Amino acid sequence: MAGHRIFAMSFGTLYPLYVAKVERKGHTVEELDEVIEWLTGYDPAELERMRSDGTDLRTFFERAPGWNPNSALITGVICGVRVEDVEDPLMQKIRYLDKLVDELARGKKMASILRSG
Repeated sequence: MAGHRIFAMSFGTLYPLYVAKVERKGHTVEELDEVIEWLTGYDPAELERMRSDGTDLRTFFERAPGWNPNSALITGVICGVRVEDVEDPLMQKIRYLDKLVDELARGKKMASILRSG
């Protein structure tokens, strides 16, 4: 199955980059995990397992136990591309997560990040 190189990247490799980004801006790992768990439905133990066992991003998103239906409310630009216009479903999920991490790092209120009004 063809795809972008990022699909084969392990979640455990990407996660520390997210941690560094949010911590640099004064936010916590707990906040980051809350955002990831909201989006994917993973519980803390599952999220830890995905970080440590080498799970690639394709598998990480395909096995997400409860993709949040409010993820469709995530809009905006990340890496110069509007997330709502990304055609590849897997790439769109990756960009949704990137967008949420970016919003957390920028100091957006958690209720707004989690699209809870």
